[in-house]
Amino acid sequence: MLNKILFYIFLNSFFFSISHANFDVKARTAILQDYYSGEILYEKEPDRSIYPASMTKIMTSIIAFDLIKSGDLSFDEKFIISEKAWRLSTAGYSSMFIMVGDQVSVENLLKGIIIASGNDACIALAEGIAGTEEEFALLMTAKAREIGMENTNFTNSSGINDPDNYSTVRDIMIMSRYLIEKHPEFYKMFAEKEFTWDRTGGDPITQGNRNPLLYKNLGADGIKTGYLAVEKYSLASSIERNGRRLIAVGSGFNTKNARSKESTKLLTYGLTNYDLVEIAKTNKPFQKINVWLGKQDSVDAYTDQDIYKTIKKAKKKLLKVSVKYEGPVEAPIQKDQKIATLRVVYDQELVGEYDLLSSKDVKKVNFISRLIKSINYLIWGDV
Repeated sequence: MLNKILFYIFLNSFFFSISHANFDVKARTAILQDYYSGEILYEKEPDRSIYPASMTKIMTSIIAFDLIKSGDLSFDEKFIISEKAWRLSTAGYSSMFIMVGDQVSVENLLKGIIIASGNDACIALAEGIAGTEEEFALLMTAKAREIGMENTNFTNSSGINDPDNYSTVRDIMIMSRYLIEKHPEFYKMFAEKEFTWDRTGGDPITQGNRNPLLYKNLGADGIKTGYLAVEKYSLASSIERNGRRLIAVGSGFNTKNARSKESTKLLTYGLTNYDLVEIAKTNKPFQKINVWLGKQDSVDAYTDQDIYKTIKKAKKKLLKVSVKYEGPVEAPIQKDQKIATLRVVYDQELVGEYDLLSSKDVKKVNFISRLIKSINYLIWGDV
């Protein structure tokens, strides 16, 4: 009987340890973020320095997209292909296969970079925008600093081997998030599965997108693979599914197959183990706030940002939202004035505080009205 009890204890302990085993991804370094809440769901040495390889091309694209959005560049503008760019249109390199003297549109160069991962297209775009690739790399590093990539330096536009072209998976995640948030209309190019280049002096070349997750039923819509012998395989990826978006970055996968398998596993982990809770939307009325001595008795309060929280599955009941203010708020109240605080508590721990702002002006009532309200309050407690 004792042996049977000990066996059941061992069995229960075994399955408990299995179900609560630490999740791990077979990569040297990795990170997973819930896009809408911004919360990190998994990380493995996320600030370890890496060679970003072709993930560098995300920033190359961002520089162009920023210029297009500002009106300083257009998709139709054409750049003349230099010998330096053409020299990478050879076997052994990821190439778009452009020729010296070709005049290629910015749109085609961007598709050559994003879909075909063309190193030649990167140099052509960099030279067309900044004059030299070296000057363009300075723009890339400056942009990295601007958006919070603290451990990144770019020395070229393609990610070709250079010890001074380095980053981290956290920084690549920040860069990917910027791209998706600031350029959603251009980000759609990262989901295109093939690109045909009608090259000079030969038949058109059609190349497929190298992101393996685009060909799986995951909801993946980007973003960029990478490979260097010293770094092995890497991938920045994103999926949008059931109202959620996740961004994953991993580097140091041993094989192409591992890169695909482990990235899928990482994204699936985020989908199946966490829920996204929408708390408030930008500029949408959140709650009416009582007003004292105003021409109206209440005013809608709103937040100036989307507020989401990512919660472990089956733990939503531990999330509590409350509004705190010294009320009623005395008029006059100006539009966009802070009138209350939105507090978010998870499992009895404060996880966020946000300003609630007045949706409009509320003027003070005249003297007679104020007097009547004050008397009513003294007698009835009616505000």
